[in-house]
Amino acid sequence: MGPTTLMDRTLVRIERAELLQLERSVTREWLETDGRGGYASSTVLSCPTRRYHALLAGPRPGSAKRHVWLSRFDESVHGSGRSFPLSVARYKGLFAPQGHQSLERFELAPWPKWTFLLGMAKIERELIMARSRRAVVVRWRASGLTGPLKLRVKALLPFREADALTVENIALDPKVQRTAHGVRLRPYEALPALDLTTSGTASFETDPVWYRGIELGADIARGYDGHEDNWSPGWHEFELAEGASVCIAASIDGPVEDPAALFGREERERSARFESWQGGVRDTLALTADDFLHRDEHGRLGVVAGWPWFLEWGRDTYLSLPGLTLSRGRLDQCREVLQGSLKYLRRGLLPNIFGLGQEDSAYNSVDASLWFARAVRLFEQAGAPVREVAARFLPALEEIANCYHEGTDLGIRADESGLIVAGGGHLNATWMDAETPDGPVTPRDGCAVEIEALWCFLLAYLEYLHRAGGSESAARAFGARKRDAHAAFLERFVLDEEPWLADRWKDGVADRSLRPNMVLAAALEWSPLAIDQRVKIVDCARRHLLVPCGLRTLGPEEKDYKGRYHGSGRQRDEAYHQGTAWPWLLGFFVEAALRAHGPDVQTRAWLRNLLDGLGEHMDKAGLCHLSEVFDGDPPHRPGGTIAQAWSTAEVLRAYKLLADLRR
Repeated sequence: MGPTTLMDRTLVRIERAELLQLERSVTREWLETDGRGGYASSTVLSCPTRRYHALLAGPRPGSAKRHVWLSRFDESVHGSGRSFPLSVARYKGLFAPQGHQSLERFELAPWPKWTFLLGMAKIERELIMARSRRAVVVRWRASGLTGPLKLRVKALLPFREADALTVENIALDPKVQRTAHGVRLRPYEALPALDLTTSGTASFETDPVWYRGIELGADIARGYDGHEDNWSPGWHEFELAEGASVCIAASIDGPVEDPAALFGREERERSARFESWQGGVRDTLALTADDFLHRDEHGRLGVVAGWPWFLEWGRDTYLSLPGLTLSRGRLDQCREVLQGSLKYLRRGLLPNIFGLGQEDSAYNSVDASLWFARAVRLFEQAGAPVREVAARFLPALEEIANCYHEGTDLGIRADESGLIVAGGGHLNATWMDAETPDGPVTPRDGCAVEIEALWCFLLAYLEYLHRAGGSESAARAFGARKRDAHAAFLERFVLDEEPWLADRWKDGVADRSLRPNMVLAAALEWSPLAIDQRVKIVDCARRHLLVPCGLRTLGPEEKDYKGRYHGSGRQRDEAYHQGTAWPWLLGFFVEAALRAHGPDVQTRAWLRNLLDGLGEHMDKAGLCHLSEVFDGDPPHRPGGTIAQAWSTAEVLRAYKLLADLRR
């Protein structure tokens, strides 16, 4: 995983020489999650570069939308008539204060830890996100003291939706309520109160002030407004004693009575989880996979699509679920997510974006329900009894198939051939859904190749389930639909002149663009494709689409290919599925390669090396995570979210496929 990763029970360690490479350090980000849809995240310098960087962010009660409550602490140490900053931020191109100058080390072991040297004194700062409540605890410890030192900590409070920015305004309520355990702040009546509580000898001095013009470089680079103001109510001041620690907890669930005790409990639980880590890509992703599992306020278990800005997406959930759960032996978690999804089923559709219920969910994905069916099948293959699967999920699977066949929202219906038509001229309902003001960048309405492969899969699975349950007449009916769909698939998508599949068929015209969606068709169980056809597809994808960190979304020889994902929102949308590489596609590439070439030793070794090579990409953006996308062109810079569920999940599933073959 690159030169900064050690195998000595330290997940990541970055020393001073690397940290002072500021332009690189502000692109390397850590992530903490609370299992409730909340998170803490920033750069290794603790210098915010995104509106999403925060020490405490998460959904407010009654909403699935995240808010940023606490962006960061402005910290400084005082003694012998001198002051030393520990924090750093950027204002209009300048770093101020410059706490990075005394930063010696950053560690992720297995929670973020910073070490500062101030002469002979060493100050350690650690941060841990609570899993038992919506709270974050920061702990400081001093050693090597030669005289009295004081730590001054100012909380910066945006109190806004995570996607927004805030500016100085008179609507904010600056009142500070002193409590038995600290202070309570409620800048806006419509939002919950924030409690700041301390462990150790501390005082609080009221001094309301606005920090103006904080510059967020990553947002600016993405074409967004990148300046905001943060309000601070005052500062906490601690007396630092040799070897002793002091803590601050920030919570929107009421005051944390003993922050040190909460840190200790979370520390023990995290350390126990970390014991199984042995190093390497597979173990690291298995350790951080829990970052994507969360419970909403009603206790329903779901999957966060990506950090720090995505919420729970249906397509991403069902694509990710097998890798996040089944590849780690979490059969019960997989069952719980699948079962919890059933109440969202509406006219055969599952949400593309989940809310707290059907009424605030977005149903604009043709494939979420189809990926759900595949996740049910993989759940069964992982050990769930067929009778249990049929009892729990067969009615939902039949509803999906019947609604898709007869017609439902999003223009979904079966045409005369038995294949599924979906979408429209201004409605992209597949995963390649980027749009600009001019419309869809990658129009895929009509019959999209992976949708038809998933449809064939669903029909075959229903035939199998009914036959296993003794319902022979129903099995025959779905079997007849399957055979019609298979024949139409082969007629429409297999090209005579090229060794790849058409990507879309509409109004009698095949779109011959070279895209990775054909790999999904070659990977799926019960695919209409024969072995020799799968071989051609895999070999073609290997030659033209495969890069070290994923599959390109368009062949580089195609006229619309864009090899860099960068620039304004429009520029990024235009490249998103036009050459940009996606790591999640590697899981299907591995599966398709194994189906095509068989489990010989040489194939397994090559595929294992491909997966192991991802390590060098896991410390360039989100530490110990795989980014959402990478440039299609070398050197394959990361982009999008710093941690994407299906990137992690599909790589874990690919490792599991290889391990199962070895056994």
